[in-house]
Amino acid sequence: MSRTTSTPETIDTRNLAEFLCILTVLTLGFTGVTHVTDIDLVAVGPLYMFTPGIAGLIVCLHNGIALSDVGLVIGRKRWLALAAILPLPILSAITALSIGVPGVTFDSSLDIAVEVGLPSGVFWALIAWGIVVVIGATFNAIFGFGEEFGWRGYLLWELAPLGFWKASLVIGAVWGVWHAPLILVGHNYPSFPIIGVGAFALTCIALAPLFTYIVIRSQSVFPAAIFHGVFNAVGLVGYAATDDAVLRQLVASEGGVIGMVVFAFIAFMIAITGSPRLTRNFARGRYPISTGSAVGETNSVRETQLPKDQ
Repeated sequence: MSRTTSTPETIDTRNLAEFLCILTVLTLGFTGVTHVTDIDLVAVGPLYMFTPGIAGLIVCLHNGIALSDVGLVIGRKRWLALAAILPLPILSAITALSIGVPGVTFDSSLDIAVEVGLPSGVFWALIAWGIVVVIGATFNAIFGFGEEFGWRGYLLWELAPLGFWKASLVIGAVWGVWHAPLILVGHNYPSFPIIGVGAFALTCIALAPLFTYIVIRSQSVFPAAIFHGVFNAVGLVGYAATDDAVLRQLVASEGGVIGMVVFAFIAFMIAITGSPRLTRNFARGRYPISTGSAVGETNSVRETQLPKDQ
C-alpha cells in the first residue's frame, strides 16, 4: 500500500525520514559488525557502498515509488560513454595543479603499464589506462551504483522540489557525513582522520553538483554510477609525489584543497552556463528497466518532459 504524498512542490518528510533512519541503521550496523569481528572497514568498503542504495530501494518498494521514476532507466545512451571519459580530464587537472604546489613533484618513475602487469612503454601505458577505465566503468561501477541509487536515485528524486543547487548541497552533506566511519579508520586521510571527516564532507558538497548535472542530463542514475566507478579507479593512480602528509592528504589530492578547488570550479561553470532544471521528472528515459507495475502502482508525480539537451 503506497503512502507517498510527494508532490512537485513538496517533499514527503516521512519517506525522507525513513530513508535516513534505514541508512543510519545500516551504516551503524555495518561498522559495528566490522568492529566486533575485527574486520578492516576500509577493506570491506566496497560492500559498505551498497548501504545508500539498499536504503533507497527499501523506501521505494515500501512506498510504491516506481524505480524508473528515481533513475533506474538507461536514459540517454551517449552519457554512458561520456561518464566514463569525464573523470580523466578532471583528475588530470587535479594532478597538474597538485604538481604546481611547492613541495609536490612529478613522479616520472610511475609506470601505469607495469602497475597492471603490462610491458613498459608509451603504447602499453595507453592500453593500461584503457584497462583502468574499462574496469572503472564496469566492475567498479557496480559498487558505485550501490551509492548512486541512494544519493542520485531516490534522494535526488525526493529532494527535487528544493531545486538543483539546494538538493545538491543537502545530498553532498549527507554523502560526506556517511563517509565518516571510513574516514575515521584511515580512508583517504590516514594521518588526519578527524580533520579528514570535515575535509571529505566539503569535497562531497563541492562534487555533488556535477553528479546532479550528470543524472539530469542523462535522465538516469547509471552514468553517475559509471562516473563514480571510473573516478575511483583512476584515482588510484597519481603522478603527484610528496613525502609531506599534509600536502599529500589535505592539499594535493582529490579529497584535498586542490580537489575542492577543481570541483568548485566545475560547479561555477555549471552555474554560469545555466544549471539544468531539476524536477521529479528527471528520469523520463525511453528505455525503462523497471516500471511502476513492477513494484505496485505509484502515486509519484507525472510531470512535463524535460527539454532535451542540445
